[in-house]
Amino acid sequence: MSAPSERKIVGLSARDQLDGGVLSRLPGPSRRLFLSGAGAAALTGLLAACAGESGTSGAVRSSAATAPAAPKRGGILRAGSPPPPTAVDPLTMYDGSAIAIVQLVADYLIWLDKDFKLVPRLAEKWTAEEGGKRWAFSLRQGVTFSDGTPLDAETVKASFDRLLDPDGKSAALSAFDTVLAAGGVSVRDASTVVFTLERSFSDFPYLVSAGNYNALILKKDYKGDFTKKPIGTGPFLLESYDPSAGATLTRNPKYWEPGKPYLDGVQIKFYADDQADLLALQSGEIDTQILSRPALAGPLKGLGDIVVDQVAGTGLTAFTLRVDKAPFDRKEVRQAIAYALDRPGVNTTVYDGVGALGNDHLLASLFPVAPKDIPQRAKDPAKVATLLGGQKLSFALTYDPPSKDYALTIQNQLKQVGIEVTLDQRTSADFYGGDQAKDTPWLFSDANLVGWAGRAVPSQFIIPMVKSGGVWNGSKYANPTLDAAAKTYDSATTDEERKAQAEIIAKALNEDVPVIITVWSGAIRAYNGKRFTGITAHPASYVDFSSVSRL
Repeated sequence: MSAPSERKIVGLSARDQLDGGVLSRLPGPSRRLFLSGAGAAALTGLLAACAGESGTSGAVRSSAATAPAAPKRGGILRAGSPPPPTAVDPLTMYDGSAIAIVQLVADYLIWLDKDFKLVPRLAEKWTAEEGGKRWAFSLRQGVTFSDGTPLDAETVKASFDRLLDPDGKSAALSAFDTVLAAGGVSVRDASTVVFTLERSFSDFPYLVSAGNYNALILKKDYKGDFTKKPIGTGPFLLESYDPSAGATLTRNPKYWEPGKPYLDGVQIKFYADDQADLLALQSGEIDTQILSRPALAGPLKGLGDIVVDQVAGTGLTAFTLRVDKAPFDRKEVRQAIAYALDRPGVNTTVYDGVGALGNDHLLASLFPVAPKDIPQRAKDPAKVATLLGGQKLSFALTYDPPSKDYALTIQNQLKQVGIEVTLDQRTSADFYGGDQAKDTPWLFSDANLVGWAGRAVPSQFIIPMVKSGGVWNGSKYANPTLDAAAKTYDSATTDEERKAQAEIIAKALNEDVPVIITVWSGAIRAYNGKRFTGITAHPASYVDFSSVSRL
């Protein structure tokens, strides 16, 4: 959906898409999933009736100050962010800046906490029926939109009907692929909305949560003019929006959570580049960043008044190899490249050490089902030589500007073991452009780098990226064993069964290496710790300023 340090595209991380309107990557891996994308971690007990029974990743490292027992009311929080590359529209947005603005004004059925715990918002509870093929969501009572319109099940149904409309061009549509189709949403009563799925899917609550960041609940008559008629159920009201300057928001007096938000408002200022944003924070021109880049903001941790909150994440840069084309049609070649890489070096060079090492499968350590017994792959020049058997290897690596640092790092590391890589940098518009079914570079070049935002559950990676015929299967990988395990995993009702299938999937990917995953990215958020408290990082760079208060 993506490395927080880059403005990646496909999974669309919160830092995604600053390089011009790359919306062309239409069903791109992220314009939908993410969480993404949103990066994202599959949690336990999803068939439980209420969100409070879901598990958490529990792997968060944070330097944030603890919120005071009695928050101070009032004050304006000034936040810096890159300007959104396209319209601020809940249905089609895919960049971190637009997502942040909308999330302050509108709300989800379920929020994702920074450890990916499912947190009830407009839905108070949810229950699986028919073995996870149908889900009933009970809505919170007494919620109204900022214009006074009551929230009801018909409104929620209309919101998801809009997302599922094939002609609606919603960035969320692909998240529901093979799981929920148009016509699958119904109303049981005024406060209960029902989702009837195409197949059992135990992680379904994540698909209607903030993990699918376009899944916001909007009024029934929403027509796509959000910045002109910004009506929502969130903590703030959008008073003004200037695509070149920023946005001004004020407290929503009709917000459903008693006493919140504590702030009088939020002022978002747009900065053309990361350096300008960071200098504004250091000078006191702003109080926090929406999208902090670890390589720039990380070193400021503990200096002066700057606090840097850090969390683990599930974003990644996929080093994809076409298994149906030489030289990558040989598994030994793919394995040799994997053994040639210095993963700690990638983490340090590209992610400022914030990430966690990847092991060439899609079960991040943050996912409770991640297998623990697969040896961590490490750089092994001798093994590279054995696998290549004297074969000289050279290839072109295609990528777009956000992945440049990663591409240079890989090129240098592979050169050290005699593998020559020619860098093929495209514009983001070119990389994600073209015919998505037959010639777009990010899906059809022989070797490429694609940034994916973090996902809350493994299936959001597995189904589109490596399952046979997956909509974003750039490696063209097909493995019946993995396909069967993925299907069983999605319908599993116990942790033991889910872990068993996850291990099958992970071992297949680690062995076959259609996608090399060196690092799972983390995320940070820098802010002035002497002015405000309650500001935290989020794996998908989401913002929740409803609990922020001044010191």
